This record gives sequence, structure tokens and C-alpha cells, in this order.
Amino acid sequence: MSTIEQEHLLLKGLAKSDKASVEAIYRDNYSVIQSFILNNNGTADDARDVFQEAMVVLYEKSKDPAFSLHCQVRTYIYSVCRRLWLKRLQQLNRFSTQVESLEEIVPVEEEIEEHEKRNADFQLMEQAMGKIGEPCKSLLDAYYLQKKSMHDIAAEFGYTNADNAKTQKYKCLVRLKKLFFSQYKNV
Repeated sequence: MSTIEQEHLLLKGLAKSDKASVEAIYRDNYSVIQSFILNNNGTADDARDVFQEAMVVLYEKSKDPAFSLHCQVRTYIYSVCRRLWLKRLQQLNRFSTQVESLEEIVPVEEEIEEHEKRNADFQLMEQAMGKIGEPCKSLLDAYYLQKKSMHDIAAEFGYTNADNAKTQKYKCLVRLKKLFFSQYKNV
């Protein structure tokens, strides 16, 4: 499923108050917003408040049949949160400058571009993981995502010892890198 289709499904789910969609949006976006607000004179409570306000905006927009999102959900949420936060900073007089000049202080475009590039890289890695096949996919998942020890992986996958499992993991990683970078060159 493409990113556009996934984003469309997320918005549909949000419009229906689907718990999984709401959780996915929180999981994928909250940490970026929290970092932005903490790095710009805010607190964790401020981040929660602003993110919640942005979620309400997105929820209400998603219920409107005429609403069409022309960017990723994360870009939209980031933009809404940024505007809300800069507006709040001005109201609290934490900044004496105008909102327009804050763009010089807060390099939003660079951050968005960086996040979009990182997202594209993650998608390429996900595609490479889909092509790598078994047992490599399961082995790399067990080590890197589930944080299992080599000893546990050796027992689970039937290797004679942890060193053999480590060698196999290395071979799988080399294969994954080749798949990833062959796709990366084509983008």
C-alpha cells in the first residue's frame, strides 16, 4: 500500500474516530511536535496542549467531505502546531518579534524537508525488508527491533551457537544494504 493510500485511510479512520488511526497519528507525529515546542521555549505540557489542538483541527477537517490533503499528515500537523505555538508565544509575550520574522529563528522548511527525506528513506528500507526474504527478515527483526540477544536468536533459529547466528545476521545485513542502496540510486 502506498503512502498516499495509507494517509487517506488514516484520515478516513480519524473522521470515524477510529482508535487505531488516532493512535497511529499520535505515535508517528507527537515526538516531532514535542521536540519543536521544547526547543522553542515550551514545556511538555505545552506540547501536549498544542498537539491536541492540532488533532482537533485535523479531526474536524477530516469530517468535511470537501477537505483534500495535499501533503503528508505529518506535514499538516507540523504546520498547524507550528502556527498554534508561534501564536501562543506571541500571546504570552515570550517573543517580542512579529510572527513573520520568527521564520528566520525557526527553520521550519529545513525540518520538514529533513523529515520528508527521512520518511522516504524509511519507506525504501521497508521495501528492502520486504524483498530480503526469510530467514533474513525474521533474523534482522529479532535482533534490531525485538532486541533479542544472539544467544536467543541462535536458539530460536536453530543455529549451533551465537557466533553462527552473528555471521548469518551480518550476511543478511549486507544483503539488506545492497537492496536498499540499489533502490536508493533509482530514486
